Amino acid sequence: MAEPVKDWTTDYDIFDPSYKKDPFPVWDQIRETCPVAHSERWGGSWMPTRYEDLFDIARDIQHFSSRNILVTDFEPPADGVEVEIGEEQLAQYNVGAPPITSDPPVHTWARKLLLPPFSVTSVAKYEPETRELCASLIDGFISKGGAAGAADYAQQIPPRVIASMLGIPVEMAAEFTEWVRGFLELGLTDPVLRRESGLNIFTYLNQQIQDHKEHPGHDDLITYLLTAKVDGEPVPETHVLGTAFLILVAGIDTTWSSIGSALWHLAQHPEDRARLIAEPDLMPSAVEELLRAYSPVTMARYVAEDVEFAGCPMREGDKVLMNFPAANRDPSVFEHPDRVILDREKNPHIAFGVGIHRCAGSNLARMEMRVSIEEWLKRIPDFKLADPDTVTWAGGQVRGPRQMPLVWPS
Repeated sequence: MAEPVKDWTTDYDIFDPSYKKDPFPVWDQIRETCPVAHSERWGGSWMPTRYEDLFDIARDIQHFSSRNILVTDFEPPADGVEVEIGEEQLAQYNVGAPPITSDPPVHTWARKLLLPPFSVTSVAKYEPETRELCASLIDGFISKGGAAGAADYAQQIPPRVIASMLGIPVEMAAEFTEWVRGFLELGLTDPVLRRESGLNIFTYLNQQIQDHKEHPGHDDLITYLLTAKVDGEPVPETHVLGTAFLILVAGIDTTWSSIGSALWHLAQHPEDRARLIAEPDLMPSAVEELLRAYSPVTMARYVAEDVEFAGCPMREGDKVLMNFPAANRDPSVFEHPDRVILDREKNPHIAFGVGIHRCAGSNLARMEMRVSIEEWLKRIPDFKLADPDTVTWAGGQVRGPRQMPLVWPS
């Protein structure tokens, strides 16, 4: 068991249970006193908390590289534990996840490649099936007067939507969920599980890519990537594999965490539920505010060359945790930052990041979040947490509720 934290400004632990449950006071403390904290835990890292600092680091690609976005170092397995990886598997595992793990010039064309399929217009064609999916999920538990809001609803939506986009079987949603949690959540502190989960994802996606090559003509994202050209040349197959990996992993955990956090908030705020039902046109603004208040994602950057930032002597190879959730509660930018104001007028949140690595899938995430809340409130307008003390949270890379029993009049 890890030693308890004595000073959050010099010894923070992003996996501390109290931090995962309620990190907001910690961010306030760091922002007011440091405002860039440092810790030797989990391989050592710096953690900025001010909006301005996050903005500056994200835009300084000379000093801060995105070659590895993970919040923990990938430590070797524990003593006595061996993980056998074949050469082919190892090569697959090392393809990266472009464009998020790429720096220019590769990042430039890799991101440009993803913009058309994730445009507002392209994403809109998935809204009817997303709405139908949400309604079907609710059909399965509405008569019971209760459900696990995260596991039965929020976690079921993104895996199926992403599978549909990629052109892979939606029936694999349960496996995708298990693998993504093993890679991006549970595996952050368990290197063996992380590696096995990553290999499962890569192996499965590689099989799907080969199947798409053998049976061409589909209208899906894998086909789009396989047939795309950059400077007149086909996109390398390793790049297709890495990008498909990114879309599956990043598109699942982040969005279900945002949907779950939104339901967690609405379960405790009947006034916000009533307003969204009475004013449906408010939903887009509400989605932005919920994204700000409960931003799920913290990314990492690596210091590419020695630099002093905000008075901190950062050395080449140091890790910097891009705490976008903390930045989105900076009182110097957001009035009443700890209040959820559904019609907040000034809301320049950076829940999707900022700079060249801003999330290319933000339009899809917004659509899934909006539709999932609309369909829930349409069918279950009056609900609450069964017991607030039983809610559990994932944290570290992506924060969101994992156990969240909800109840309503049946």
